[in-house]
Amino acid sequence: VQLQASGGGLVQAGGSLRLSCAASGRTAHAVGWFRQAPGKDHDFVAAISWSGYSTYYADSVKGRFTISRDNAKNTVYLQMNSLKPEDTAVYYCAAGNFPGSGPDEYGYWGQGTLVTVSS
Repeated sequence: VQLQASGGGLVQAGGSLRLSCAASGRTAHAVGWFRQAPGKDHDFVAAISWSGYSTYYADSVKGRFTISRDNAKNTVYLQMNSLKPEDTAVYYCAAGNFPGSGPDEYGYWGQGTLVTVSS
């Protein structure tokens, strides 16, 4: 499985961005989004089952972020609204068998995309 994350950029606080994670190869996987701020570990953001029926969110993003997927396009999205400066990080998508919250539960990772939220 190869994953390509995109959609990051610079946005003002309160703004929105939509990240995309395009998959190729064997794509029947759950997908998670993680983020890594400078000097910190990978933090769980959101995850979605392969069917799309089950979604999970970190408390810090509930009500602001929405994860979705279009299996016909082999793409998972992360819609981020009401962005805050503390959301600034490199965002990574990852694929695995289950939509867990731990990085170790995912065997495939894409390159990161940088999200910067200015105050």
